[in-house]
Formats: sequence, C-alpha cells, structure tokens
Amino acid sequence: QLQLVESGGGLVQPGGSLRLSCTASGFTLDYYSIGWFRQAPGKEREAVSCISRSGNSPNYADSVKGRFTISKDNTKNTVYLQMNSLKPEDTAVYYCAAKLLPFDLCGLYDYDYWGQGTQVTVSS
Repeated sequence: QLQLVESGGGLVQPGGSLRLSCTASGFTLDYYSIGWFRQAPGKEREAVSCISRSGNSPNYADSVKGRFTISKDNTKNTVYLQMNSLKPEDTAVYYCAAKLLPFDLCGLYDYDYWGQGTQVTVSS
C-alpha cells in the first residue's frame, strides 16, 4: 500500500519549535518532490514549503520564511519540516504530499499522494 504518514505534531507554546516528519511506505521518495501544506479551521489549505526530489531547491511561503526549514533524507525515505519561532497563527493541520517529477524542482503541482495530516497547535 502506497502511503505517506506525518508525525511530530502537538501542542507548543508561542516561540517554541516542532519537527514534523513525513515518511513514505510502499514507494521510494527518490524521484518525488514533496510539499508541506496546512489548513486551519475555517480557512483554505495553503502551501507552506516544498523540496525537490534531490533535496535541493526548497521553497517557502512568505509567512514561514526564516522560521521553517524543509529537508529530505532519501536514505530514510523521509522529509522533515523544522518549525521554529512558532506563532499562534501557525496552528493548523499539516499535510505532506508527494509528486512524481522528471525534473529537480518543486512547486504547486497536482500532488499524487497525500498524508492524513498531523495537528499543530501553538498556544500558551
């Protein structure tokens, strides 16, 4: 069964940090670009960050630039999202998604696989 599983979410105080993981099973991420998305209650899903299949060329939404870092470890079939200096407005369900691409870029594509999401709550 091909699936992505996110983990690492939780409750954190403003200014704190969390690291989300996105692990693939049933397929290898070597040729996949990975995106992180989030959706807060009552809001549309928004793109947070993405990384190319080689782990290069990361992109970030302006709202998280300088605070979040995406990385990819193909040996572990896992992508990480390190989130620092968290703010209450970062509260959302975070999803990872994988897109099979023939080139080493990432962006807003029609992703092939999606995880089930992990809740991140930033509150004092």
